[in-house]
Amino acid sequence: MLRCMLRAKIHQATVTDSDIAYEGSLTVDEKLLDAAGIRPYEQVMVSNMNNGERFETYVIPGKRDSGVICLNGPAARKGTKGDVIVIFAYSYYDEKETGDFSPVIIRLDGKNRIIG
Repeated sequence: MLRCMLRAKIHQATVTDSDIAYEGSLTVDEKLLDAAGIRPYEQVMVSNMNNGERFETYVIPGKRDSGVICLNGPAARKGTKGDVIVIFAYSYYDEKETGDFSPVIIRLDGKNRIIG
């Protein structure tokens, strides 16, 4: 049996911008993607802590060390600059792989710098 498990989480990312005209996705500082093990164009779930919105999209890499977290396309309607979001990546694992499984969790400060 396969189980869908949280593989990675970027916790308390602050939205730095939104671009409704972009064709869609979530731009994330490449350093944060690398730290969490999330790959460009990977599907993610996003939860907005300010308004309760929750949506799926995919990530695109933003400039490394820029702190960018930008809601693009329709996702720009799900939040605004300054909102705090959580980005989740899930994967399927065989039952045997879940015994001592632990996700990668990246915690950020208000400027989207890794603090833990």
